[in-house]
Amino acid sequence: MAKAYLEPSEIERLEEAAQFLRDKLLIRLLFHLGCRISEALGIKASDIDFNQGTVTIQHLKQRITLSCPECSARLGKGHRFCPVCGRKVEKAIADEKEHRKFRTLPLDEDTMKMLQDYLGRGGANSRSKLLFGLSRHRAWQVVKECALRARLPKLINTESGKAHNVSPHKLRDAFAVHAVKLNDTGDGLRMLQEYQGHRRITTTMRYRKVSGEEQKEWYQKLWEGGKQDG
Repeated sequence: MAKAYLEPSEIERLEEAAQFLRDKLLIRLLFHLGCRISEALGIKASDIDFNQGTVTIQHLKQRITLSCPECSARLGKGHRFCPVCGRKVEKAIADEKEHRKFRTLPLDEDTMKMLQDYLGRGGANSRSKLLFGLSRHRAWQVVKECALRARLPKLINTESGKAHNVSPHKLRDAFAVHAVKLNDTGDGLRMLQEYQGHRRITTTMRYRKVSGEEQKEWYQKLWEGGKQDG
């Protein structure tokens, strides 16, 4: 049966399929932190606080805004004429801005012990101090190769319906679904939103939709109630 999300037991198999401690730790952090691959690859040894049991991760986003060269009004990508001064836009002025956000996240004891073991063996890059020192492409390869060794099935994209290999982002998704299954209250969703760094609660809410068989249970209860009344 086709499925969209990995279960915790399947991620355990993914970890076990890793041939190196570095790869096992990468998979574990992607799931236990529920972070983006860019955030995991940006973690330095100094970002880990073993006394508090936390990891600080940084999320960097680049935004490009377009403006009219005549009056500096904001433009959209589809604008051919400036909505303010009316001038035909031959070439808009692009302004690129970087936004850095930091989140300090608690981490479970077993994962902290794995981090300690990894660093104790000199795992972090000696120059950059980055935990992994991997390119984004190589990190994706690591997860894909481990998934093949663990014989995990391809996952269905809920929007396109297409099947894809297990990827780092699927581990972030698995964390969110696991969290919602345990606590889908308003407070639980807000905690998940903050933990994963979602700008909008609607992004978090989509995991509630797919985290279980709520609609099926709801539908069955309709008819169960009818039988009781009869």
